[in-house]
Amino acid sequence: MKLVYVCSPYRGESKKAVKRNVKRARYYCRLVCQQGGIPFAPHLLFTQFLRDDNPRHRRLGLRMGIEMLKHCDELWVFGKPSAGMAGEIAYAMKYGIPIRWLDSEGRSSAYE
Repeated sequence: MKLVYVCSPYRGESKKAVKRNVKRARYYCRLVCQQGGIPFAPHLLFTQFLRDDNPRHRRLGLRMGIEMLKHCDELWVFGKPSAGMAGEIAYAMKYGIPIRWLDSEGRSSAYE
């Protein structure tokens, strides 16, 4: 089974937007499972003990995400890339980690 890094927005302009993004990330994880992969969504895991609204915590979470990306077989990008997603995408591109581009519904996309 491939280890798939789930790259999708977390932040939002309101708590409601963040909740929507978390719900979508869970859905994306299910899609990865349905396609035979093992999903890793750092923004779902690390926000259990780090606060995204704390700049130090956010930097740490992003850094830990990149460390985990080094162990993943693929990066799946869901939706229009946000500023927070840009570092993950750049890392994958630089180090040849295959990237799959999908829209916010999980369908193939042309964001690349």
